[in-house]
Amino acid sequence: MNQSKIYSDAGFGATVPRGKRPALIVIDFSYGFTDTVYPTASDMTDEIEATNRLIAAARDAQTPVIFTVISYDPAEISTLAWLNKATGMRALENGTRLVEIDDRLDYRAGDALVVKKGASAFFGTNLAAHLSGAGVDTVVLSGATTSGCVRASAVDAVQSGFNVLVAADACGDRARPPHDAALYDIDQKYGDVIDSSGAASYFQTLI
Repeated sequence: MNQSKIYSDAGFGATVPRGKRPALIVIDFSYGFTDTVYPTASDMTDEIEATNRLIAAARDAQTPVIFTVISYDPAEISTLAWLNKATGMRALENGTRLVEIDDRLDYRAGDALVVKKGASAFFGTNLAAHLSGAGVDTVVLSGATTSGCVRASAVDAVQSGFNVLVAADACGDRARPPHDAALYDIDQKYGDVIDSSGAASYFQTLI
């Protein structure tokens, strides 16, 4: 049986609403994920360019732009269970260049910055409360990595009550198969996978 038919027959893949108050969440585009001098990173040049186009469109529409980074203090590095599996993440230590937002991004002093300890931008952070307080009803996600932090954030975003859109060309991963698989899974179950031009057009409708 056709894979798409399997999912549609099961009731997956519906289109999610586009709310009147979105926010753009840029996930973990810090040097530890974007500068290939580090083994945890991949070349995210194209994805950063796409994200900057999204940021510009969001700012034009007065849409909140929120950035996240993973950053640990030494005590956390020795105790967090995730770091027993993803040992490379131990390098993301407070005060190092790896946890700084890549300066190719249009990150500004007034933008919210969420420091997280795991894959999801929502788990153990105040992000859901911040979004709810701002009246946000829809989140647009970009960042790294698609199969890890972007997917986990998409799952937790919809479970926190937000409509989810993921800008596929503004997300990157270390390999193509997990990137594609994660996007397919998100599109069927948690949010709409679109491209950055579609997300930018959505922001423009709100001006």
